[in-house]
Amino acid sequence: MFESHILSFAIWVPILAGILVLFTGGDQHAGKARWLALIGSIVAFAVTVPLYTGFDFADGGFQFQEGFQWIPAFNINYHLGVDGIAVPLILLTSFTTIIVVIAGWEVIEKRVAQYNAAFLIMSGLMIGVFSALDAILYYVFWEAMLIPMFLVIGIWGGPNRVYATIKFFLYTLLGSLLMLVAFIYLYHQTNSFEIVDYYRMPIALDVQILIFLAFFMAFAVKIPMWPVHTWLPDAHVEAPTGGSVVLAAIALKLGGYSFLRFAMPIAPDAAHYLTGFMVTLSLIAIVYIALVALVQQDMKKLIAYSSISHMGFVTLGFFLFNPLGMEGAVVQMISHGFISTAMFLCVGVLYDRMHSRQIADYGGVANTMPTFAAFAVLFGMANAGLPGTSGFVGEFMVILASLQVNFWYAFLAATTLIFGAAYTLWMVKRVFFGEIANAHVAELKDLNRREFLILGVLTVLVIGFGVYPQPITEMTHASVSQLLSHLAQSKLPAL
Repeated sequence: MFESHILSFAIWVPILAGILVLFTGGDQHAGKARWLALIGSIVAFAVTVPLYTGFDFADGGFQFQEGFQWIPAFNINYHLGVDGIAVPLILLTSFTTIIVVIAGWEVIEKRVAQYNAAFLIMSGLMIGVFSALDAILYYVFWEAMLIPMFLVIGIWGGPNRVYATIKFFLYTLLGSLLMLVAFIYLYHQTNSFEIVDYYRMPIALDVQILIFLAFFMAFAVKIPMWPVHTWLPDAHVEAPTGGSVVLAAIALKLGGYSFLRFAMPIAPDAAHYLTGFMVTLSLIAIVYIALVALVQQDMKKLIAYSSISHMGFVTLGFFLFNPLGMEGAVVQMISHGFISTAMFLCVGVLYDRMHSRQIADYGGVANTMPTFAAFAVLFGMANAGLPGTSGFVGEFMVILASLQVNFWYAFLAATTLIFGAAYTLWMVKRVFFGEIANAHVAELKDLNRREFLILGVLTVLVIGFGVYPQPITEMTHASVSQLLSHLAQSKLPAL
C-alpha cells in the first residue's frame, strides 16, 4: 500500500502531524508539542526518501502516479505524480521542515504548538503543489499554503508584521486569480483539469500569449521577479527566522517549478515568443537587485534582496531553452534552498542574542563567537558563488548556457560573481571582523549544541553538492530533456 501511495503519505503525514501537534494544547505542554513536531517532521522526511531511492532516472515522465475521482461533475481528480524536477524540491521541503522545528526549539516560547503545526501543515501543502497533476488540486494546495505562512508572519513576526502579511497576501492572491482564469479557459477547451491534457492541446499563438501572461503573474510574484518583488524584503524582515527560512528555501521555488510545469509546456510558442521579455527581467533581477542589496543596512533585507538576485538565475536558465541552462536552474533552486536557510539561521542566531539585525550594531563577532563566525563566513562565501560550494555550481552552469546563446547574457549574468562578493564581503567584514564594537558584542556566547548541529548539517550539504552535484543533475536530466523536446514542437494549429 505504501509504495502505491508514497505521494499521499508525503503530503498528508506532515499535515496530520501538524493537527496532532495542535491537540497538545497550550504552552503548558510546549515540550510535548516540540517533541511531537520533531518526530512528525522526521517521519515526514523519511516518507519522502523512497521518492529518490525508487526513482527511475532514465524515465523523464511522471512517476509514482496515483489518483481517484474527486469531483466527478467537473472532471476534477485527486491525481498525483512527480518527475525528476519535482522530487529534489519535495526532498528539500521535507528536510527544511526538520531544520525549522529544531531552529525554533528554544526561540519560540509562546504558542509553541501552533507555530510548529503551521510549518508541518505548510510542508504538506507545498509538497502537494509539487505533486499535483490536476489543475484544481494544484490550485487548492497553492492557495492553501498561503494561510499558515500568513499566520506565521502575522502572529510571530516583527512590529510591522500586519503590513507585511497583508502585502504578501494581496500580491500572491491577486496573481493567483489570473492563473485560475487560465485554468478555467483551458477546462472549457478540453473539458479536463488534467495537466497532461493541456500539454497536448493546440492553441493559437495570441491565446498562448494571454495564457502565458496569466501564469506569469502568479509565478513571477512567487519567485519573485522584478518588478513584483517588493513584498519579499518586507515579509522577510518581519517574519520569524523559521518563516524566513521557508519563504526563501521553498516558497520561492514554487514559482520557478510552476514555470516548468505550466507556463512553458502549456504555452510553448508563447514561451519562445516572450523569451526576450523573460530574459530581460531575469537579468534586471540579477544585476539591479544585487546593487540594491549593496546598500542595505539590515542583514535580513540584504539576504532577501540577494535571494531575488539569485532566483534571477533560475528564470534565466529556464528561458535559454538548453539542457545546461535548465538543469543549472534546478541545481540553483536546490542550492539556494540550503544556502538561504543557512544565511537566515545565522542572522537568527545573532538576533536571538542581541535582538538587532542592523549591521551597524555589530563588529568583531569573530572574537567572541569564532565557531559561529567560521560557519557564517562559509555560508557567505557560498552565497557569493565560491567554487567548491553549491552556490557556484548552478550559477556557473547557467552562465555557461548563456554564453552558448548570447555573450551579453553571460556577461551580465556573470556580474553577480562581482556584486554578490561585494555585498556579502561588505556584510561579513562589518559584522564579524575587526575590533569588538561594543559591550553587547563582547558578551556574546558561541553556538550551543543545537545551533552547531543545524549549521553543521547545512555545511555538509552546501559543500557536498558543491563538490558532487551529480545526484541532482542525474535525477533532472531525463525530465529536462523531455520538457525541452516538448518545447521544441510547435503546438500552433494548422491554418
